[in-house]
Amino acid sequence: MEVVFKGIYKRYGQTTAVHDLNLKIEKGALHFLLGPSGCGKTTTLRMLAGLEAVTEGQLFFDGVDVTRKPAVERGIGMVFQNYALWPHMTVYKNVEYGLKLRKLPAAEVKRRIDEVMDITRLTQYADRLPGQLSGGQQQRVALARALAIRPNVLLLDEPLSNLDAKLRMEMRDNILRIHRQTGITTLYVTHDQREALSMGTQISVMHAGHLIQTDAPRRLYTFPKTAFIAGFIGETNLVSGHVVSWANGEAAIETALGRLRATHFSGPFKVGDHVTLSMRPEAIRIDWTGSGQGENFFKTRIDHLTYLGESEQFQLSQPEGGGLTLKVNFYHAPIHSFREGDAIGCSIAAEDVLVLPVQSEIGPGT
Repeated sequence: MEVVFKGIYKRYGQTTAVHDLNLKIEKGALHFLLGPSGCGKTTTLRMLAGLEAVTEGQLFFDGVDVTRKPAVERGIGMVFQNYALWPHMTVYKNVEYGLKLRKLPAAEVKRRIDEVMDITRLTQYADRLPGQLSGGQQQRVALARALAIRPNVLLLDEPLSNLDAKLRMEMRDNILRIHRQTGITTLYVTHDQREALSMGTQISVMHAGHLIQTDAPRRLYTFPKTAFIAGFIGETNLVSGHVVSWANGEAAIETALGRLRATHFSGPFKVGDHVTLSMRPEAIRIDWTGSGQGENFFKTRIDHLTYLGESEQFQLSQPEGGGLTLKVNFYHAPIHSFREGDAIGCSIAAEDVLVLPVQSEIGPGT
């Protein structure tokens, strides 16, 4: 099922929770709606489900306008953050509930339940009550119940937020496996960037009711269109500057770190433009030998070192740069004798410096 939002607005009195949303969710996609709390992503999900009325705009399922169609007629399966299981019903009865409401033949009900219990690996827990299950098992019951009705679209609203770190990892794998088996168009709402990057076929980032960018995970991380997205999708260092020259696809940017060269740009810029540079912590290189050389070389001071076993993070500052601080991440960092307070040189390849427009204020969250 292809889903299209066309010029969608949602207003509550004078507050606009979703502003001019235009988005296509491809058939069979595992599409993530990502953003900070209050950005409008759950409101968008609820409009798609028919639980919130659209103020303005149109919503299409495979080209059919369903904007005013009631929730019960949309064929939506939904998994809520709190799972919403019936505590007095067994796993089997919870999964059966939605099918009985549809008055399907008993044989068809049993066949569908057996099918989804197998897909979600719950067959051995059929006779247990929700209170006898782990958080991950309860989440799978909610997923099985949503899948049993054979929905046109599956909606997942922060489904892993109540699980511990180990269970979240396990359930990511389960959801990916189930999506591959069923091929159901799925919209997954979360504020967890790692979930979205590791699972999504496409990610749409929202901020203060606005859709900022939709892209494949790798491209969204590598080529964010704004400083907000660069900072929200993973870690990055944002450095202000202005363009001093531009030639042969390369720009020179004057910054507090000195003049840096860049070859990747989020849009057209000209000499004199004020810009923001995004430099990922893992892209910055430390001058371990003290050679004072390297592409886009600059000097800093170590404020703090954090050793994490498989990685080490350097917190750096540039006192002459108005208090500018930088994070540098290393995986399998070499043994070194650097200490907090030491002067240290760094470099970064021009291709790892992304030139972005100065962050504009969209407004507060909704």
